[in-house]
Amino acid sequence: MDNIFKALADSTRRQLLDQLFVKNGQTLSELCDRLEMTRQSVTKHLLLLEEAGLVIVEWHGRNKLHYLNAAPIGEIYDRWIGKYDRHRVEALRELKSKLEEDHHV
Repeated sequence: MDNIFKALADSTRRQLLDQLFVKNGQTLSELCDRLEMTRQSVTKHLLLLEEAGLVIVEWHGRNKLHYLNAAPIGEIYDRWIGKYDRHRVEALRELKSKLEEDHHV
């Protein structure tokens, strides 16, 4: 999980993930077109994203396509965010039940 947080800590890598969210399966050239940095720099960022499992690569002939893998982000949600959301949802459900109960009395 440390690799995921490290990968997400950089704004350029988050921008790459956003680009893949909008259009999945992009080549390095397509990803570079939207960033003002060298291909080598973008490649380094993509490698960190791959190591974290946030990007998956598939070869289609001579083209290397990059795909977003949201599963690790889902793990972060389940472990760090979801458990806090559950309490709010339960509190709202209890409030709704109480208000409906009071309304019927």
